[in-house]
Amino acid sequence: MASSREPWLLENGNLKGLSKEIRHGKTAHNMSSSSLRKKSHLTLVSKVPCRKLRQFLANLQEVILGTKLSVLFPAIPLAIVADCYGFARPWVFALSLLGLTPLAERVSFLTEQIAYYTGPTVGGLLNATCGNATELIIAIFALSQRKIDVVKYSLLGSVLSNLLLVLGTSLFCGGIANLRLEQKFDRRQADVNSLLLLLALLCHSLPMLFRMSGASDAVTVDPILQLSRASSIVMLIAYLSYLIFQLFTHRQLFEAQEESDNDENGGGGEEEPVIGFWSGFIWLVGMTAVISLLSEYVVQTIEDASDSWGISVSFISIILLPIVGNAAEHAGAIIFAFKNKLDISLGVALGSATQISMFVVPLCVITAWIMGIKMDLNFNLLETGSLALSIIVVAFTLQDGTSHYMKGLVLLLLYIVIGACFYVSKTPLNQLSTINSGTKAAIDRIFRA
Repeated sequence: MASSREPWLLENGNLKGLSKEIRHGKTAHNMSSSSLRKKSHLTLVSKVPCRKLRQFLANLQEVILGTKLSVLFPAIPLAIVADCYGFARPWVFALSLLGLTPLAERVSFLTEQIAYYTGPTVGGLLNATCGNATELIIAIFALSQRKIDVVKYSLLGSVLSNLLLVLGTSLFCGGIANLRLEQKFDRRQADVNSLLLLLALLCHSLPMLFRMSGASDAVTVDPILQLSRASSIVMLIAYLSYLIFQLFTHRQLFEAQEESDNDENGGGGEEEPVIGFWSGFIWLVGMTAVISLLSEYVVQTIEDASDSWGISVSFISIILLPIVGNAAEHAGAIIFAFKNKLDISLGVALGSATQISMFVVPLCVITAWIMGIKMDLNFNLLETGSLALSIIVVAFTLQDGTSHYMKGLVLLLLYIVIGACFYVSKTPLNQLSTINSGTKAAIDRIFRA
């Protein structure tokens, strides 16, 4: 079978000229991450006499050294050593955060490699599941330690980061680099993502409004929890429908940019996998295990880092975690914006924000339900308001299908203002419910006055 052979030695085999349908298993996330990869030279590896050793070294070179972020891999063993030998907890947090950066990009690379063998549909589903694996794993570990606020903050931060920082930087840099060109993108894909984000916003807003309008906290706690779980089920159904829309019924909306890329390259769209199927699967499992370990370190040490650095947990979770954890994906989106390929940049930013809002967040609520933990969709007034304004501003920004640097600058400034807001906010952990109660009481006093 092809998967048992060494694909990097295949010159005229069947894997060399993959069909267009197989290549379309790629998503914007894969294409974004591919901009940070570098070609591996296997001249020395090919001279190793032992076949098994030769194949292992080739895979090792492709997976570990095949990215420009390979310089950050030493942070992984350093984080493990720092934890085992009792180094200061902020050091463990910082090293773990740095170690997650190349791992997130490598997971995208490995899912793309597996997609070559499974076909576009299974590959697309795999990308949809693993696209934000880092955020999901961190959230699950935070849930297991009942740090519900960290879960909410980190997921909210990922959405805000994609909508404002990544999209804003992409539009700004793309506009500056292409001042004399009119930048256009396909509005249809952006419209679909905007609709799903507005649905997610509604599901986040209703529990908060329900609590504010309730008679007392004791009366509203259970109904809010039931409403959040029902809304989460609806969001998961909507996301499943979105996958069907993206992978089956309207696949052409999400492949137009990739086709134009192949045409620009003179039809050089023939690609080949660089590792075998089972090798890719084993590496993916191993990478996921390492991400789980580092995520556990991050969750355990985030409060110590907050105390040591004098920065609130909300700022670290909403601003620092998404920026560092998704740096590879974000950098790729910006690089494509420089090349005037905004469809890919928008696919990364909006696609990731949609996936977190419509899949990761409700999945965490359902997972918490299974674990017997009471997690709802009430993200507090300040957080929900920031999310609402961000979604609305982005929807207005993308409504005409054109872009210039001023649009990106406004999004970046909005992100800076929101970041400053959470920086000065010194909300203690596990105090969201107290804040919500105080907010409701203040609103009641205003209406009585």
